[in-house]
Parts: sequence; C-alpha cells; structure tokens
Amino acid sequence: MSDFIRTINKADLPDLKIVIDTTGLFPADLLDGMVEDYFSNPDTQDIWLTKLEHGTPIAVAYCAPERLTEGTYNLYLIAVHKDFQGKGLGKKMMGHIENLLRSQGNRILLVETSGLPEFEMTREFYDQYGYTREAVIRDFYREGDDKIVFWKRLQ
Repeated sequence: MSDFIRTINKADLPDLKIVIDTTGLFPADLLDGMVEDYFSNPDTQDIWLTKLEHGTPIAVAYCAPERLTEGTYNLYLIAVHKDFQGKGLGKKMMGHIENLLRSQGNRILLVETSGLPEFEMTREFYDQYGYTREAVIRDFYREGDDKIVFWKRLQ
C-alpha cells in the first residue's frame, strides 16, 4: 500500500461515495449531508480521514465529539473499498484515529453498529480490535434491528 492517511477535501467526495457503495452498508448519497458541517464550519471538531492508494481515496472514516461529554468521540463511519478489504487498512485507519484522538487529550471512543447478520464482520472487527460491547439497544434502527454500542478507553 502506498500513499497515506489525510483529512478529506471536497474533491474526494466522488471517490468516497464509491468506497461507501462498494461496502453496501448504507447509501452513499447520505455522504453530502454528513460532510456539510465539516466543510462549512471552521470551528468543527469533526474528523474526516481518507486513506489514499496512488492518489485515490480507498477508505474513509468519520468521527465527531459526543455532545454534552468531555473527551468522548463517536465513530460514525469507517469503510474500506471492497477491492482493498482484508489487507489491514481498517486497522490502520482505526489506529490513526485512536492516536489522533489520544494526542488531543480525548478519553473514550464509541462505535455504534447494527445487530443485523450482515454486520457480523463489522462487530467482529471491533471485538478483535479491543473494543468492549457496552450496550445493546433493542429495535433501535427499526423493529428487529438492534444498535450495538462498542466502547474503548483511549488513555
């Protein structure tokens, strides 16, 4: 793998939508609304990162501070293009995020995901990377689709 992890820019959005589409986890057209504050608010504490391969984004991650907390962030998105999965890029992205948050004095990173069977690999990823399954909120997203909350101390 070449290139590096960096913050996103507006020119990355078409490639980031492709990354999201290849995972099939949620509609890529939601991305525009998700990044709106990041590009329009100079005081945002949101973090948007991408991993490049030969100058093209192949992964994306987004986390933001949890409202009304001190030093708690929530990871809302991490995706690796399907053609690049299984090569440790997700772990590299998570390590980069955790180190960045830690260096800023943050304490906790939360991750929420679905309890549906198609998200089993996602849940196993967080289990393997040292996250604790902290909570299950039943029928959160819709009837039969629980929210699983993972927790990790950064300091």
